[in-house]
Amino acid sequence: MSTDLKRVNKKNSRRSGAAQEPKFVERLIKISRVSKVTKGGKKLSFRAIVVVGDENGKVGVGVAKADDVVNAFKKAKTDGRKNLVTFPLTKSLSIPHSVTGDFGACSIIMRPSIEGSGVIAGGAVRIVLEVAGVKNVIAKQLGSNNLLNNARASVCALNNLTTKSEVSKKRNLE
Repeated sequence: MSTDLKRVNKKNSRRSGAAQEPKFVERLIKISRVSKVTKGGKKLSFRAIVVVGDENGKVGVGVAKADDVVNAFKKAKTDGRKNLVTFPLTKSLSIPHSVTGDFGACSIIMRPSIEGSGVIAGGAVRIVLEVAGVKNVIAKQLGSNNLLNNARASVCALNNLTTKSEVSKKRNLE
C-alpha cells in the first residue's frame, strides 16, 4: 500500500514540476476611486497600485484602472509582472551597498543593515522591499509622499544595485 502511495506522489510531483513557474506574491498598495466628469454625468472607475515579487530578488510595480476593483487589481498585477526587475541580495538578505533611487519628485535612500534589524522603511517602500525579499535594510523617502512615485523610486533604487563581480567584469579586473 505504501509503495502505491509513493508512486502516485511521484507522478503528481512530475506533473507539477513540468510547467512550474515561479511563485509570485502580490501586495496591494492603494486602491483609489477616480471619477471622470462627462457630458452625461460622472463616470466612476478604480485605480489599483500593486507590487508583485517572488521574495527572492525580483520585484515590479503595476498600475491599472478598471470599472470595478477586482478587474483593476488583476490588470495591475499583470502590469507588475511585465515590469519585473532583478537585483542582487546578500547572504543576510540585505542589499550589497547603499543606493539612491529617483522617480519624479520622490527620492529614496537605501542602506544595508545588520542581520536581525528588519526592514526599517515606511509606506510603499516597505511593501516593495518585503515583496522583493529584502529582510535587513534601512530606507528613507525624501520629497513627495506620492505612493506610486515612491514605489517606482524604490524599484529604480533596487535596479541600480550591482555586485563586486559585475563591477570587476565591467572594469576588466580579475
